[in-house]
Amino acid sequence: MEDVAVVEKPAQAQPKKLKPARKQVKPGEIEKKETPQTGKEYNIWYNKWAGGDMEDNYSNKVHAAKRCSMRKDAGYTRADTAGTKYCCLFFARGQCPYGWECQYLHRLPPPADELPETSKDCFGRDKFSDYRDDMGGVGSFLKQNRTIYVGRIKESGPGHETEEVVRRHFKEWGEVERIRVLQGRSVAFVTYVRELDAQFAKEAMACQSLDNDEILNVRWATGDPNPVAKVAEKRRLEEIGQQAIANKIDPRTIDAMRHIRALEDEEELPLALEEEGRQAKRLRLEAGEDDLAEDQAEEEEPEEEQPLQPSGLLSADTLEGMKHFAEIRKRQQSTSKPPPPKTGLGSLGDYGSDEDD
Repeated sequence: MEDVAVVEKPAQAQPKKLKPARKQVKPGEIEKKETPQTGKEYNIWYNKWAGGDMEDNYSNKVHAAKRCSMRKDAGYTRADTAGTKYCCLFFARGQCPYGWECQYLHRLPPPADELPETSKDCFGRDKFSDYRDDMGGVGSFLKQNRTIYVGRIKESGPGHETEEVVRRHFKEWGEVERIRVLQGRSVAFVTYVRELDAQFAKEAMACQSLDNDEILNVRWATGDPNPVAKVAEKRRLEEIGQQAIANKIDPRTIDAMRHIRALEDEEELPLALEEEGRQAKRLRLEAGEDDLAEDQAEEEEPEEEQPLQPSGLLSADTLEGMKHFAEIRKRQQSTSKPPPPKTGLGSLGDYGSDEDD
């Protein structure tokens, strides 16, 4: 009797099921304790007392009662079915008693293009035109800030060890782009790839500790004075703006403008752009976007049109783009109405004469 080889099929990975969000605290467990006020006047704009003791405000801060854990606390809530895109502020602070019954998201912020308003942060709070004097609060809608200031760090080693400790605690809230530690000053600057992750991390790590039971001072960072960083940030914003504009413009117009700009600069068009233009044209022909040619073919049978051949400095893609612009101008001229013709003497008829004859 022959032995039959049994081939075991590898077990297919089951899709990970979303778990319901955990209730971080019990209702009424967290009691809000107000710190003693030493001010003499109450500032309604900043919602705090002003004047009095000029001591640092963080000297009166106490350690946060709870801390959020994405591995244990994150999960689906009613916001996932209702379509709410904002995160729960109390979940970020580790103090949400509702769990899966919460009306806000219990996870990291969604992509920026899914938020309904850019004038609000990831928690749905309105931004202001300028930052607070202490660089706390929600932030400004006039500037995209991805860097947070982390102060009062207890350093226990050289700078690279402190950087590893900061990265280990802050990478939980999103992808970190870079970390800069000021050795000897107990200060670190954490820059995230997304601004929404920086907003979440600022609230999640406020008054928390790293490895030495300190009370962190977390707030927004001011602009980086490094000229190289300024140029890099400006270039990044320009690329984001160009990409957003390119997604809204007809690709044929983009190709034509690229060819015309290359001709004006008396430069040869890169092969990559020419290949990109040919590929875009091929996709348009396959999708049937050339409606004008189809309409003309239905009305009458035109003579066989020779394909555009490059002549001199003009390539075939350049001629195609210029032809597209000519068709648009022809349509605009056909839709515009000509001015009514003048009759009689025109403007000379308005003048009178002193003679009777």
